[in-house]
Amino acid sequence: MFEKEKLEKIKQGMEKYQQNVEKVVQKFPERKEKFTSTSGYEIKRLYTPLDIPDLDYEKDLGFPGMFPYTRGVQPTMYRARFWTMRQYAGFGTAEESNKRYKYLLEQGQMGLSVAFDLPTQIGYDSDDPMAEGEVGKVGVAIDSLEDMEVLFDGIPLDKVSTSMTINSTAAILLAMYIAVAEKQGVPMEKLSGTIQNDILKEYIARGTYIFPPQPSMRIITDIFDFCSKNMPKWNPISISGYHIREAGATAVQEVAFTLADAIAYVEAAIKAGLDPNVFGQRLSFFFAAHNNFLEEIAKFRAARRLWAKIMKERFNVTNPKAMLLRFHTQTGGSTLTAQQPMNNIVRVTIQALAAVLGGTQSLHTNSYDEALGLPTEESVRIALRTQQIIAYESGVADTIDPLAGSYAIEAMTSEIEKRAMEYIEKIDQMGGMVKAIEMGYIQKEIHESAYKSQLAIENGEDIIVGVNKFQIEEDLSQKEVLKVDPELEEKQKQKLKKLKEKRDNEKVKKVLNNVKKAASSDENLMPYILEAVKAYATVGEISNALREVFGEYTETIII
Repeated sequence: MFEKEKLEKIKQGMEKYQQNVEKVVQKFPERKEKFTSTSGYEIKRLYTPLDIPDLDYEKDLGFPGMFPYTRGVQPTMYRARFWTMRQYAGFGTAEESNKRYKYLLEQGQMGLSVAFDLPTQIGYDSDDPMAEGEVGKVGVAIDSLEDMEVLFDGIPLDKVSTSMTINSTAAILLAMYIAVAEKQGVPMEKLSGTIQNDILKEYIARGTYIFPPQPSMRIITDIFDFCSKNMPKWNPISISGYHIREAGATAVQEVAFTLADAIAYVEAAIKAGLDPNVFGQRLSFFFAAHNNFLEEIAKFRAARRLWAKIMKERFNVTNPKAMLLRFHTQTGGSTLTAQQPMNNIVRVTIQALAAVLGGTQSLHTNSYDEALGLPTEESVRIALRTQQIIAYESGVADTIDPLAGSYAIEAMTSEIEKRAMEYIEKIDQMGGMVKAIEMGYIQKEIHESAYKSQLAIENGEDIIVGVNKFQIEEDLSQKEVLKVDPELEEKQKQKLKKLKEKRDNEKVKKVLNNVKKAASSDENLMPYILEAVKAYATVGEISNALREVFGEYTETIII
């Protein structure tokens, strides 16, 4: 982009600038000896064309909606329509969560995002001893199709896009969603939304796995196949860097490990006979937005460019739509503080703005009180209004990729891409992501980054306002916090008991046996799970049928 003669003049000017800076620094020392990003690379005092001398506009940037998609996946981005404002919600019973969804839709939310409780996520019914004390606590309790019917009562599934954060039991919850839609008269081909269905990051960072990696990958490819044939508007996976970042990964590691997971899914799908030009069109991604504003923007741009190159060069994809990295963003839950919780509104705004400037397709903004408990209606409304103010009042959505050409942004984008690719190449040498996870390599890398980050906070190197600096005396016990009714668990158990008494239990035995037979064969599991769900077999019963065939995963011990 720059002529050699002009670069030489800039270099000469830079030398004079450095001489002047050295004199100034002697009188007015800088705050730190060295400024670094969350990923450990140096943040320079000043960026110039000298930092991006080889940047090729057509090869490295291009135009929005065109390879390598650095500047965005759509030609007009937010000038056509804003990102989907999708608030993550779900708690207690299906009835309570249904009320929250309707409230959010009334407030201008564009799509639903369902949080399930821990027993639902790991395949236990509310009456299972393993579920005791956890029913409805971190999300909504869903035991059967009956609960799912209540959850979406009065919500038109042909008009609302739904994202479900569910992984090891994703096939079951997707089947329930399809069955609810059918009862509404909506065929599955008209449904739009996403299931997370990203089991590899569960082994890495989150822990809601059931089965070992190989059968888990089989279930995922079955879902890919089923959705590509029957659900053209549905994203069968949301490959998630969010939880990897929340576990303590750096921005570079978030990109690298997420794309390494994606590579593993594409390889598994190709091995199963699927065409990446087809299923690649419905792959979606999920990233975190943290506080380092410039690095976060660069991270999103680097991820987009790197994935386009991987699909084109590694998998020989020719369909431009299958090269797109379309992603949802959630502001960083781990960055929220219980101390001075109103400060979180500012943090969330910075993070949301970074996601928008980075070109996200949908966005969830955390509520300021989430470090204290479940968000209240007021805090949820403020979180949604944050997105709406950015969209309608800030002007940042009026032009595409407004920070492109910034020497700092372009240099950081290239640095993140380079470092992420180095990780991917190392994982390839280990035999791929599944092998790297089984060896404990990924987990160890994240643990070390998390430790360094915490150490920097504790020694005061990194300032967290209100935590290790600018503290105040405050009484957090007076803050209004939403709490789940402790009687909810018993109510859910009674509801489940009545369901088991009134359903056709002989039919349930038959369909569960069919699930086991399919799991023992090469047949696609989705039709059999759908059959079981419609017979009102429960999440726990279907999961147990699969446990009998696949077994359970035991976590690798990291030393």
